[in-house]
Amino acid sequence: MAFYLLEKNRQGAASLSEVLAESIEKIGHCEICRTLSETDICSICTDQARDNGEVCIVESPSDVSIIEQSGIFKGQYFVLMGHLSPIDGIGPEELGLDLLKQRLSANKVVELIISLNQTVEGEATIHYIQQLAKQYNVKVTRLAQGIPLGGELEYVDSGTLTQAFISRKEV
Repeated sequence: MAFYLLEKNRQGAASLSEVLAESIEKIGHCEICRTLSETDICSICTDQARDNGEVCIVESPSDVSIIEQSGIFKGQYFVLMGHLSPIDGIGPEELGLDLLKQRLSANKVVELIISLNQTVEGEATIHYIQQLAKQYNVKVTRLAQGIPLGGELEYVDSGTLTQAFISRKEV
């Protein structure tokens, strides 16, 4: 993209740089869910129609955007801005889990819906959040895992197939 803009569209590059500079100045994090927002509290957290008893935990603001595009989830979010990674110096404090703990202690959250990447770090983060939620008797669920809609078995890896068998349900 940089090469294209420098070679063929320098005006576009200048315009993009202005917008990025303005974004850096104006966009921060929501005080409740930690997603990117131009206001102290984002529009999702201020929406009275949303269910504040359901909180979906995601790794990044782009995950919020993807879930919102589906229109299926009507609760609130908590954005970790990453996952636990002791090797990289990322612990619970860097993920804002103290803020999540405050939300759980307010006794308004009934269910945490975990939507994290299935990596070693993601699984460690899920385990940590499960232990935290257990202290407050909050139900913890995670998004279903398995074969994608329209997927063919011959193209599914063994890990995904294993999860599909473990997560199977009666029809």
